[in-house]
Amino acid sequence: MDVTDKTSISKAKKFIEEKEGRLHILVNNAGQVGPVSSFLSDASAPERKDAESLGTALFNNESFEAWGSHYQINSAAIFFVTTAFLGLLAKGSQDVDGYWSSVINITSISGIIKVAQDHFCYNSAKAAASHLTRLLSTELALKGIPVRVNATSPGVYSSEMTFDAVTPEDVNKIGKGIVPVPAQRAGTGQKMGGTAVYLASRAGGYVNGQEIVIDGGYVAVNPSCG
Repeated sequence: MDVTDKTSISKAKKFIEEKEGRLHILVNNAGQVGPVSSFLSDASAPERKDAESLGTALFNNESFEAWGSHYQINSAAIFFVTTAFLGLLAKGSQDVDGYWSSVINITSISGIIKVAQDHFCYNSAKAAASHLTRLLSTELALKGIPVRVNATSPGVYSSEMTFDAVTPEDVNKIGKGIVPVPAQRAGTGQKMGGTAVYLASRAGGYVNGQEIVIDGGYVAVNPSCG
């Protein structure tokens, strides 16, 4: 499924509707890094010489097209995929008394912290995904729709966007925080998977509209909006 294409999303919905007739768990996990201005964290870069140099470099290095495309993937897709499957999710909530189907959005600490980590676009798009999680959970709850919407917010992990394996030496190169990650190591798939299983299970069935940060203490020691 292409999460930025409404026709593709509709085909996926039709497939699930015909095969299962309902849905219990939806994980919005698509994402990309987007535009990067690597000179932003390099104090010796000529682009950092003065305000004019920095502003001009950021202006010329990135584009409206790249920002728009990135927001489609990292934030708008959450809205369109969730709304497309909403009816099937509501039907899934009828299967177990007291249990609501679960939407889990994979956001990022990059949307919570106040440093750009060389990518203003990615961080602001993830912040939009975080707020969209809250908007969806509130609007659905107010309208009596039995579907919970939560998010998990990972810190430094190995992935297609970082490295296949993240060593302790690589953690802060990826995190690019003002203060190093207190845990001094990357997170693991078990940490992310276990949190998602909790949110989707009966154990997490009373959680709604929350963003669970899984970051080894990164947000605790770096400037954040949390």
